[in-house]
Amino acid sequence: MSPRHFAVCLVALPAFALAQGDADLLEPKPVSPIAATNTPVTIEEWTVPWENTRPRDPDVAPNGTIWFVGQRGDYVGHFDPASEEFRQFDLPPGTGPHNIIVDRDASLWVAGNRQGYIGKMDPNTGQLTRYPMPVEDVKDPHTLIFTGKGEIWFSAQWANVIGRLNQRSGEVQLVEVPIEKSRPYGVKLDSTGRPWFALLGTNGIATVDPETFELTLIQTPREDSRLRRIAITSDDRVWYTDYSEGWLGVYDPATESFKEWPNPGEPSGPYAIASDTRDRIWFVETMAQPNNFVGFDPAREEFFSQTAVPSGGGAVRHMVFDPSTNAIWFGTDTNNLGKATLP
Repeated sequence: MSPRHFAVCLVALPAFALAQGDADLLEPKPVSPIAATNTPVTIEEWTVPWENTRPRDPDVAPNGTIWFVGQRGDYVGHFDPASEEFRQFDLPPGTGPHNIIVDRDASLWVAGNRQGYIGKMDPNTGQLTRYPMPVEDVKDPHTLIFTGKGEIWFSAQWANVIGRLNQRSGEVQLVEVPIEKSRPYGVKLDSTGRPWFALLGTNGIATVDPETFELTLIQTPREDSRLRRIAITSDDRVWYTDYSEGWLGVYDPATESFKEWPNPGEPSGPYAIASDTRDRIWFVETMAQPNNFVGFDPAREEFFSQTAVPSGGGAVRHMVFDPSTNAIWFGTDTNNLGKATLP
């Protein structure tokens, strides 16, 4: 299959429901209250010893230690919560690492965002194997996720493509999003192994059939919405943060319907998002200073938790839920690694 060939399906959606009523409520945007009894989380932060390097996108290794990347420092970082010790592996200068994921064998996979490669790193030696993009103008692998079948799905924001890497052979397949500057961004898998991508440059969600490589584009309800990240709950509903207008939204593929809730903060700027084992949704409002770490209960359709990030945050761009500790790990633009222990 040629890297630039694609099949595309555009989904026409029925009328959608907004939690606060119909379209005349969108100006000014309503704000959802936090529940009468706020249930805060416990947030701990550790200052990363390499200053002004934007530590981000942590992942949890099989042994419970944390790996992350320094986007402005061209490194892979390791943190041991037991000893509270940091160590660093250098990446090639100019890599601009954007994301890291840890495989079941503890091998590390890094998005070389500014040098057009995905790298596999040995966690003991720091040895790096580079898998370059097969097309020269795909220079920016962005966010990675394992399929569990020896492959990695990834977004390439400015190249406007979605890709899949074979971890054994290094072969890369690419599908171009046929909307100019759609900016594929965050990605998650549903229970069937289908990837879902947020499109930051337009009001849309994309998904790709893992067997046929057919791309499907789904338009979100509000034209000015811009999605950053995605979380998927056990019912395979696709949750997203609308960074531009401050909404939490969900798309149900079974009914092809949307529902949205205005965020409690104003301004909001929701960015990182994750779901927990109880299917609760957690996200961070980054336009608020300090950032707000917010919890939403889909069963009650209620925002029930709001906690200020102690360091301020600056911005929390991506985070991961660790079910073994019931905690969410994140990096901050204020050069911290954070852990939110959930109630």
